[in-house]
Order: sequence, then C-alpha cells, then structure tokens
Amino acid sequence: MKLAFILAQDAAQQGGMSSLIMIVALIAIFYFFMIRPQQKKQKKIREERAALTKGDSVITAGGIYGKIKEVRDDCFIIEIDQNVKVRVDKNMVYRAASAADAVEANQQQGK
Repeated sequence: MKLAFILAQDAAQQGGMSSLIMIVALIAIFYFFMIRPQQKKQKKIREERAALTKGDSVITAGGIYGKIKEVRDDCFIIEIDQNVKVRVDKNMVYRAASAADAVEANQQQGK
C-alpha cells in the first residue's frame, strides 16, 4: 500500500513539473510572437513622431491628411487646407504621409 502511495506521489510531482515547463514555454511563445513585435512597432512609431518637423505631410488618427505648420511640446498645428489649421495631439499622428499617399487618397475619395 505504501509503495502505491509513493509511486502516486512521484507521478504527481513529475506531472507538476511538466505542466510548469509548459506554462513557461507558453509565456515565452507569447512574448516572442506577440508582445515583443508590438513593442518594436510602438518604438518605431514613437521614433517617427519624434522625427516629424515643420512642413512634413502627416495622417492623423481620424484619417485627416495635412501638413505640419508648427511643432509644440504636446501637439502639432496641422494645416489641412488653405488657412485651416487644427491643433492635434502628438499621439494622434500615426505616420508621415508621402505626397503619393495624399494624391492616392484624394483620388479614392473622388470615386
């Protein structure tokens, strides 16, 4: 009877160890395939925002195309049309837009 109890405890400990290894493996998989790429993407976006200067064409989070007229500590002043300026939070400017992107967007709106 004692032998069966000892064997049962040993099997339970080995099963616990293998499940611990599986949990660690799953955490590593999540980190390398989900968390780390997202962190890299966010870092790239932060670097792009920091590099934006007066005169750059941008797209806002709301999909508005414009040109930066002024850079402030917490926001950009963006001109979206002649004499139409909008103050936009720096975190809401997602990427610099090339002139080709702006032309393509205007053509798509015309369709």
